[in-house]
Amino acid sequence: MSSANQVSPVFEKDDGVVRPTAKFHSNVWGDRFLNYKEQDEIGHASQLKEVEKLKEQMREKVVGIGNQPLSEQLNLIDAIERLGVAYHFETETDQLLQHIFDSYNHYIINDDIDLYTSALCFRLLRQHGHYVSCDIFNKFKDDKGNFKESLRADMSGMLSLYEAAQLMVHGEEDTLEEAIAYTTTHLQSMATHLSNNPLATQILHVLKWPVHKAVPRIETRRYISIYQDDPSHNQALLNLSKLDFNLLQILHKKELCELSK
Repeated sequence: MSSANQVSPVFEKDDGVVRPTAKFHSNVWGDRFLNYKEQDEIGHASQLKEVEKLKEQMREKVVGIGNQPLSEQLNLIDAIERLGVAYHFETETDQLLQHIFDSYNHYIINDDIDLYTSALCFRLLRQHGHYVSCDIFNKFKDDKGNFKESLRADMSGMLSLYEAAQLMVHGEEDTLEEAIAYTTTHLQSMATHLSNNPLATQILHVLKWPVHKAVPRIETRRYISIYQDDPSHNQALLNLSKLDFNLLQILHKKELCELSK
């Protein structure tokens, strides 16, 4: 070990007592967290009030979406979870997913449901403790039992299937391990051909960090940027996620200030 990385003892006298001390390196963060001031919370009360207003709007949205197409219900739940505000609507989303689960057999035999929606339904239900069979993916296979080549053109469907397949349990290897291998190969190929396109970055990120394996708050920050560029985004949900994220940052800064002191 080089001397630059070693801690050299220094002896100091205090009232006749010799005590060993050490020349520790200075904190890499400096006084950054000590500089937190109450001024950082300017507008805090008004933000909390706005959050409550947006929460009520979204709560009504979740409760009232049960009669809409399955894809709309699933997309709303997925967006709420990815944007980090699901803890505000646990009761409402659980009830909605229970309704979807109770009607699951109807959805399985519905040939109009595409790969993206089928995989999203499978993943969300499993993430919330509902066991559903991977047989839902059999309709996307050919006569030889392989996933159809026509699926290669469906990027959103491939991404959704890749994330859903991560939740396989023992006995499903024939279907879901094949799904992981199939989607990985073709998604990597898509990313290569897209080159510097932002979609390539998104594909590579999902391949490395499927949603249920990613760090939630980091994933939230990344997804906010993606969601706001989606023409079909819900503005109230987007505003809620940004405010919620910023308020949590203020709380973390305040806690770090107290810990640093």
